[in-house]
Amino acid sequence: MIVLGIESSCDETSAAILSGNNILSNLISSQDFHADYGGVVPELSSRAHLQIIKPLVDKALKESNLNCADIDLITATAGPGLIGALLVGLTYAKGLAFSLNKPFIAVNHIEGHIFSGFLMEDKPEFPLLTLVVSGGHTLLLYVKSFMEIQQLGTTVDDATGEAFDKVSKMLSFGYPGGPKIQNASKIGDEDKIKFPVAVLKKPYNFSFSGLKTSVLRYIQKNFSNVNDIPEKEKNDIAASFQKAVVIALMQNTERALHNYDVKSISLVGGVAANAKLRNEITILSKKYGKKIIIPSLEFCGDNAAMIALRGKSLFESGRQDSLNAKPYPSLGENYFHTS
Repeated sequence: MIVLGIESSCDETSAAILSGNNILSNLISSQDFHADYGGVVPELSSRAHLQIIKPLVDKALKESNLNCADIDLITATAGPGLIGALLVGLTYAKGLAFSLNKPFIAVNHIEGHIFSGFLMEDKPEFPLLTLVVSGGHTLLLYVKSFMEIQQLGTTVDDATGEAFDKVSKMLSFGYPGGPKIQNASKIGDEDKIKFPVAVLKKPYNFSFSGLKTSVLRYIQKNFSNVNDIPEKEKNDIAASFQKAVVIALMQNTERALHNYDVKSISLVGGVAANAKLRNEITILSKKYGKKIIIPSLEFCGDNAAMIALRGKSLFESGRQDSLNAKPYPSLGENYFHTS
């Protein structure tokens, strides 16, 4: 089966071609200009998607030595994400499916991340515990199969990536915050400041707003303004903040390992690119004797290969979507495409 995947949920436009389990092409066009604005500007994102989506799909087909008629299934992200950005990719995919008379699957962006470990040569084994960490979501999931996903916990306020972005702005590092905090942390002292780690009544939920506020209060208490913070101090703040985030993520993951019998652990989403987080969850997996699968960096961020893979698994389960499928900007309560 030849599957075309299209991803346009935020500030990456991506097109991918899968043939069976083989990735023939996975192209990603990033909108780097958002850094000038300190974050993603939705209207500019939508316009950029409009400009690149057709040339990107054409290039993906060319790289794969295929043409449109060779496609068996068309998939696209339907949400969650920026409504304008989603509309571009989803509408293009539906139009292509209509013109070619091909089946269409609207894919939940988070489900794409959940199963992105299956893009690796060494794949996860069910049941698996999946930690999703991205700019918009933080989820801990018990995944029994491609069609059975149980949400254990989520963030009650900021997502992990959102917290990184906000603290990066406090330190005047700029956007995107994840890579900038990580780079500063490499030369900072992570034990210099003990920032709090939230403990919630619901055992698998996360909270990062208090941690973010603690960083702000520390800066306000010790410096008259951000320009007065020495570079070394900034690096120490970044490293101490990053450590607190990773501790919070690992505490809940370890708690779930005590209560759920799993064969694999999977770390996915844009923040899964963080080296400290990758290292700590690998240590945790060895402690409990579990297989650990972390996608390569290409598949941690938003990409169409994961959308094509998830669309394929849904299609093979018997699902086929109408061309009336609409975009959804937010992830509803326990909203997953399951049987």
